[in-house]
Amino acid sequence: MPSILAVDDSASMRQMVIFTLRGAGYDVTEASDGKEALECAQKQKYDLVLSDVNMPNMNGIELVKALRELADYKFVPVLMLTTESTGDMKMQGKQAGATGWIVKPFNPDQLLSTIRRVLG
Repeated sequence: MPSILAVDDSASMRQMVIFTLRGAGYDVTEASDGKEALECAQKQKYDLVLSDVNMPNMNGIELVKALRELADYKFVPVLMLTTESTGDMKMQGKQAGATGWIVKPFNPDQLLSTIRRVLG
């Protein structure tokens, strides 16, 4: 069963994401910001990271850059789940190493199909 690290500073958004992912059979760990997510990632290898962009302490773009520096996370898919939809922000995400971009509010079916696609 694939394991997913879900990162968002909004507790209600994390709950919705976790509900959707666990309902589809994924093993989910949650983190409330990039710093906490990086600590989780250093302790355990996840099959996919799903992260918000705008968060305190360490934002999603900084998190992607930090994850890509870890040997275990060079090729792990990192999806950004965010209200940010500007081309500039997407480009920053892509340059940092993000695999994909999903705009909130998300459609649960679309989220799951994207995750299935990137996990192969």
